[in-house]
Amino acid sequence: MKKLLGLITVLILVLVGCGSTDEKHIEDLKVTFVPSAPADEILTATAPLEAMLKEEFTKSGYTVDKVTVDVGTSYEAVGQGLASGTIDVGLIPGGTYVLYEEDNVSPALTATRFGLNKDFPTAKEWNDRKETLNTEEQVTYYRSLIVAGPSKKGQELAAKVNKGEALTFEDINSANVCVQSPSSSSGYLYPSLLMQTAFDKSITDLETVVQLSGYGDAMSRLATEQCDIAPIFADARQVFAENWEKDYGRSKSIWEETNVIGVTDGIMNDTVSVAGNSEIVTEEFTKALQDAFINISKTEEGQKIISIYSHEGYLVGNPSDYDAEREVQKQIIGE
Repeated sequence: MKKLLGLITVLILVLVGCGSTDEKHIEDLKVTFVPSAPADEILTATAPLEAMLKEEFTKSGYTVDKVTVDVGTSYEAVGQGLASGTIDVGLIPGGTYVLYEEDNVSPALTATRFGLNKDFPTAKEWNDRKETLNTEEQVTYYRSLIVAGPSKKGQELAAKVNKGEALTFEDINSANVCVQSPSSSSGYLYPSLLMQTAFDKSITDLETVVQLSGYGDAMSRLATEQCDIAPIFADARQVFAENWEKDYGRSKSIWEETNVIGVTDGIMNDTVSVAGNSEIVTEEFTKALQDAFINISKTEEGQKIISIYSHEGYLVGNPSDYDAEREVQKQIIGE
């Protein structure tokens, strides 16, 4: 009997050990980015991420067979994938996270980024024709800028702002306005709140609105004068300055041809969010993911990867950091 009990004990220990190992074996880790830049550019920049994540997860005792890095067709598509658990990890804005948090999506990490040498609350102060530059300070927020392009209407609105005159709703409504998806913090939600505060109107009240597929699309359409104005994240012009002339066909710099006509309050930085409905996401997995991204961000190769999102590093995320985002969504979309 003692021998039998001993064999049973050993068997149980073996089975427990096997179970523990299986929990730390991931066949395919699915990581998806929102399309804030052209998909091919994101995929090119993030190509080394698969090997780096595999290596980092090994340090936490995991075996990862494959990492699938993808770019969603829209912000909502990534949010829905996280909500359903078909995506394990999503690099998404705070607005997208808040929209899907009731579906068991949570922010494992909050991105940090370099501050900017311009951080003015009023539009005219941004329009000195000088390049916006990074500072050494790392911050957890950014602003959305409503930018007017080189079209006739864009220049008309910019001239009014630069004279110190206040824009009216009629001014904005007379322009071709290009925006991002409705869950984009800088491309829709905060600009809509700005309009609500200024005019008691929202983006949905505008006559001519075009929804775009990312900020590269926004800058391209401003350059080709298909859009008169578009909301962008504050350092987007810095990101697309070279494209403005090289790819979008402009003969003058982006700093000469664009003007800020509106500025939002600060917006909490992007998240690296996890899907609670995913089969592989546990507290232990989330801790390993946090360690992985923080470690990757401290390497030269890692910096090249995360710079596609203007990220500099990562801090452990906290849902309470996005309380302001929740208030914005309540006001704009009634949730």
